[in-house]
Amino acid sequence: MRLSTRRVNPHLKKQLFSTLHQAIADLRTPGEVETVLSAFLSSAEHEILAKRVAVSYWLDKGRGYNNIRDNLKVSSATIASIQNAYNSNKGVKLILTKIRAEEWANVWAEKIKKLVR
Repeated sequence: MRLSTRRVNPHLKKQLFSTLHQAIADLRTPGEVETVLSAFLSSAEHEILAKRVAVSYWLDKGRGYNNIRDNLKVSSATIASIQNAYNSNKGVKLILTKIRAEEWANVWAEKIKKLVR
């Protein structure tokens, strides 16, 4: 798919982004998100996005460049680029906060299940 290089009116662009962001925010389940992302991203784009999130997550967990490079099949330059964003980008920090919260909830759900048994 080739994107147009012609620029959209800035006001219209703002409306387009607002609609997109609201539509994504309204998705309720991981299945809905997967369905939407699969509809609008190529398989390669979807994988690239997933890998970028994974690199951020593994950096957050203290994994080294070689481990990340070898497991996720990404370049050291990609890891370095994401490392820079990891330190300064609010979006990266937000997604990591969401992932940590989900991990925490899963750990406690398992502990509660064991107590109830």
